[in-house]
Amino acid sequence: MSPLPPKHILSKSTFMRGCKCPKSLWLYKNQFDLRDEESATQSSIFIRGTNVGLLAQQLFPGGVDASPVDAFHYQQSVADTEQYIAEGRQVIYEAAFQYEGVLCAIDLLVQQNGKWYAYEVKSSTRVKPEFIQDVALQYYVITNAGIALEEIFLVHINNEYVRQGALDIQELFNIVSVKKEAEAQQPFIINKVPELKAIALQTNMPLVTMGDHCSRPYPCDFHGYCSQGLVPKAAEQREERILEYEIRDFVKQLSWPIYYMDFETYMVPVPEYDGHWPYRQVPFQFSVHKQCSNMDALEHHFYLAENNGDPCPQFIQQLIACIGTEGTIVVYNKTFENLRLEELKADYPEFESAITAIQARIVDLMVPFRKKHYYLNAMQNSYSLKVVLPALVPELGYDEMMIADGGNASTAFYNLRFENDEAKIKETRQALLDYCALDTLGMVKVLEKLKCI
Repeated sequence: MSPLPPKHILSKSTFMRGCKCPKSLWLYKNQFDLRDEESATQSSIFIRGTNVGLLAQQLFPGGVDASPVDAFHYQQSVADTEQYIAEGRQVIYEAAFQYEGVLCAIDLLVQQNGKWYAYEVKSSTRVKPEFIQDVALQYYVITNAGIALEEIFLVHINNEYVRQGALDIQELFNIVSVKKEAEAQQPFIINKVPELKAIALQTNMPLVTMGDHCSRPYPCDFHGYCSQGLVPKAAEQREERILEYEIRDFVKQLSWPIYYMDFETYMVPVPEYDGHWPYRQVPFQFSVHKQCSNMDALEHHFYLAENNGDPCPQFIQQLIACIGTEGTIVVYNKTFENLRLEELKADYPEFESAITAIQARIVDLMVPFRKKHYYLNAMQNSYSLKVVLPALVPELGYDEMMIADGGNASTAFYNLRFENDEAKIKETRQALLDYCALDTLGMVKVLEKLKCI
């Protein structure tokens, strides 16, 4: 059995963290408890990425798994990888290597005709610049640990793949050689590794001013700590204004009855149903508030899918049934709903005429705010519905909602398939209904304000 190496100083993830911000690296290594709490959306993204990595193993079936039992046992994973190589194993999943205190694991290590090939899997649909740096460190560690790589590849999702029947793993993934790019980055890696190891081990926290690196290419999980005590930068103030003529012109195009409509969607990297593609926006919920006249009470119609199959057929049938054939349909951001309807029209040609009729009736409530026909400084130069609603109708109480934005809604719905607690399922489904209903009710209130001008 191969001996365990000493505890590493840097891993691939902490190296990438240090390249982005040395202060974040130091905090991660020395003050880990100061990290921001991970959101449900972030957890879901991580889980989906992990699932993509497991699926990619089917590109080279029959391999041996070197992954550790948990994040604290990577040294055992390094020793296991060494043992598997010595045994002549030709496909190793999560092969781990360590060189001079730097640890990395590669998703797939494959030997063919006596030569080694490495594959790093990403759930993205393209090769991003940060992936090259990521792979360059892996190339540095693996080759210095004694494995001569004939090639190193990035495996990413093929966004042109459309599922029909059983999942086609070969079609789902694109495999791109990045060896030349990884080799070109070796001088940078060689210089950066000792610098970041020294930062990780030093006593004092580096002083780094907050900036774009705090959110790009991904948000830092020490943002809350670093922003403590900072006075928020004042948003640029524009002159508050209400352009009566333009607003009245917008209102004139509306006709009774008025339907206020909102969709919720989720997306996953691996298409689950026939006709779906990676990261397709799958509609699973709608809310419609109907108002026949200024004097009539609101009617509320809604749909929330079960987690037992493709929600699209029921979604469009329920929507057609409740939306009527006359009157204006008010949405906020027409482009989003219209794209979903176009996709459903392509999927279900039997509903093409009904969907086209719905599209012809849609009016975009976002227009007066995007064009600054109605502007309050409380909107902070944004026309997002999540900013406009609190500014115009703060009494709606978004802050008190269990689910208060679309990202959390999609994550909550997706995660219901893994939930066994019936009380939790019932609570989450009710929270989803409340959230979506509040969006359409908010549009009612906003339009009432516009109609009073």
